Amino acid sequence: MKRYFYINIVLISLIMLAACSKDWLKPDQLSKYDPNTALVNAQGMYFALAACERNMRHEYFGDAAPILTEIIQSDVAVEGTTDKAGPQMNMDASLLPDAQLNHNDYTKVGWYWYEGYKGIKYANTVISRIDTAVFKGEAEKNAVLGAAYFHRAYRYFKLTHQFGDVPFLDKEYSEPKYDFYTYDRWSILERMKKDLEFAYQWVPEKVDRGRASRAACGVLLMKVCMALTDFDRAIQVGKEIVAIHPLMKNRFTSNATKPNTNLMFDLHSVEAKLSTSNTEGLMYVVAYPETELAESPNARIRSMRNAVPFWNSGNIKTPDGRAGTSVIIDPAESDPAMDLNKTYGRGIGRLRPTWYFTNEIWRADKEASDTRGILNKDSWRRMEDLKYNHPDLKKNNNAWYGKNFVKPAAMSVEDTIRLWFSWPHYKVFVPDPTQAQWEGGETPWYIYRSAEVFLMIAECYYWKDDLAQAAINLNEVRARAGALPLTASDVNIGEILDERARELYYEENRHIELVRIAYTYAKTKKPCEIFGGRVYQLENISGPGGTNSNIKQAGVNFWYDRVVSRSNFYNKGVRHRWAEYKVSVHHLLWPVPANAINTNLKGVINQNIGYPGAEKNVAPLKVE
Repeated sequence: MKRYFYINIVLISLIMLAACSKDWLKPDQLSKYDPNTALVNAQGMYFALAACERNMRHEYFGDAAPILTEIIQSDVAVEGTTDKAGPQMNMDASLLPDAQLNHNDYTKVGWYWYEGYKGIKYANTVISRIDTAVFKGEAEKNAVLGAAYFHRAYRYFKLTHQFGDVPFLDKEYSEPKYDFYTYDRWSILERMKKDLEFAYQWVPEKVDRGRASRAACGVLLMKVCMALTDFDRAIQVGKEIVAIHPLMKNRFTSNATKPNTNLMFDLHSVEAKLSTSNTEGLMYVVAYPETELAESPNARIRSMRNAVPFWNSGNIKTPDGRAGTSVIIDPAESDPAMDLNKTYGRGIGRLRPTWYFTNEIWRADKEASDTRGILNKDSWRRMEDLKYNHPDLKKNNNAWYGKNFVKPAAMSVEDTIRLWFSWPHYKVFVPDPTQAQWEGGETPWYIYRSAEVFLMIAECYYWKDDLAQAAINLNEVRARAGALPLTASDVNIGEILDERARELYYEENRHIELVRIAYTYAKTKKPCEIFGGRVYQLENISGPGGTNSNIKQAGVNFWYDRVVSRSNFYNKGVRHRWAEYKVSVHHLLWPVPANAINTNLKGVINQNIGYPGAEKNVAPLKVE
């Protein structure tokens, strides 16, 4: 708790530094916090970086958490909120620079822009003051600097894959600035690679949970190297990481004694994320159970609210037309499975998985015994697994009380989207004991795991045309889960993305990974075998832009081709009373919020091709 007190103090001070009035810069009474006196040693610097860590946590925590936008803008899920206009379904109409881009009922695209630059600001405060602080020695100084480099690179990696060319800030600003310019994404990534090499050398391996470790710096270095097509360096770093941090292959938490659980339940439980015996977790964001509720409602992950179907909407009826579900159960009910609220979580179906994720990637021949998949009844839940539990049914001796759900033949499109789908229960279930409605409580959450490192090594070998080695590394992850091994002839980019979906749902930034791969195809000119050998180009990767820019043409970029080919929403014209699901090729990159451009009075921040305002773009600068 002491640490989070200091986080709040540091946040206040950084907001003061960024304020628009020069009065904030005048000397003040000594009772107020002053960065010039606080950021003078390693402890003060780490407290400042705790603001970055808190900022990271907010991506995953809370209702309509920003990570949902990253998952929705991909092939594994879509927006499931069907009771209003506004959520990101028809991207052509709603994903625009002057739209509401940072709201629970719309999207969190704007959150990534503004919070990304907040994280950069916090990191730059430490970086700019590193030479004025006093340290015990060079190693301590470099460890702090390396951690700050990690946090800055973490934001820039996201921004350059979500928005492309973006403004580059590499120092602290103590006065208002209105002359930002857009910089070339490739040169930003080159700088981040250099910084992360430094961080990977100096940041300690063992750190407090929630802080950047050497392994975390290595994972981000791998991602940047892959974006820059330096696959050999990424492989080298990846092998070093997994040699120190092996996969967890045996059951290791108290869940081992619970019925109907498996190793995947162990790995993704609160207990596993707290356990010091967990060798697989490389980077976490943290909210410790029963310690932070007073700080913020966003200390709760709320993963069940976001990812579980809206079974309590009132539209789940028994076959004889009675109300079928209730959060409050009959007081005489003794079967815990009838408490749907505490057994599955009270969801509202914001994150609606695609058929690709819920069915297509779980093959009866290869994933029949995969403990991560829908074919494993312990790990996944179907709506047909739930039972009618409304207390009125019991009170009236209704024959359907306690019977499994039956899908109505005439269920509306809206209800099919939001109320009726399967989900990976083991991944999103987080006990929420302080709440009446269990939506997902406090827990650490994985940012990076060794499993992803193996999958990245496999992908690097794919780009190097060494499919045998790619298969070996994919099989490290598959064997742990109980899936059958792949051979070199099985490996293609589709298989690699399928394995990432199986392993990393609700963890990875899925949109970013698809965009990274799209740029890699365009940069390397490697024919894409899953799309008939298409060769992509960096030129016009977002389409031609201009009037009528909602282009839906295969072959422009890999992101569009992948999403449309795998999402049964975008490729089948699914619509409900509020919207039709639509994407276009330029949605590869997101619109820069209009406010960021319009308030930059003395400079030029470019808009992405395909969005209004791109006609005013100028050539991006390069980071030296």
